[in-house]
Amino acid sequence: MNPGHFSWPARVYYENTDAGGVVYHAEYLKFMERARTEWLRAAGFEQTALLAERNLLFAVANMEIEFLASARLDDLLNVSVILEQTKRVSLTLVQTITRSTREQPETLLIRARVRIAMLSRDFKPVRIPMDLLNRLQPPLDEQP
Repeated sequence: MNPGHFSWPARVYYENTDAGGVVYHAEYLKFMERARTEWLRAAGFEQTALLAERNLLFAVANMEIEFLASARLDDLLNVSVILEQTKRVSLTLVQTITRSTREQPETLLIRARVRIAMLSRDFKPVRIPMDLLNRLQPPLDEQP
């Protein structure tokens, strides 16, 4: 896994769409949440274990999202997570959702900037443990 850039495939199912077969806007948030969870899992951190063993959890603190094009029923999507910035108690991620077809290799549908905060079990901000930061950040020679 490249810790600085993670991709997760998602398929659009009927449950994700409105009556016209277009993905309902709130569903994109779910796709991005799942990608962030899988990004953490790929780095070796299960969210349930973080809570059970360390009394830590991540919560979305801020999100800016641009809806650029619509996904439709049966589309195959690629949801990416790119670590943009680390701070003591938060990470800023850039997330995109793209669709690829034979006709169009890649269409950008969604672009979002998401700040997630590390919280204690009682929902107070806490410093992100160094072992977690080290596993999530790309090596210095791979950083932009």
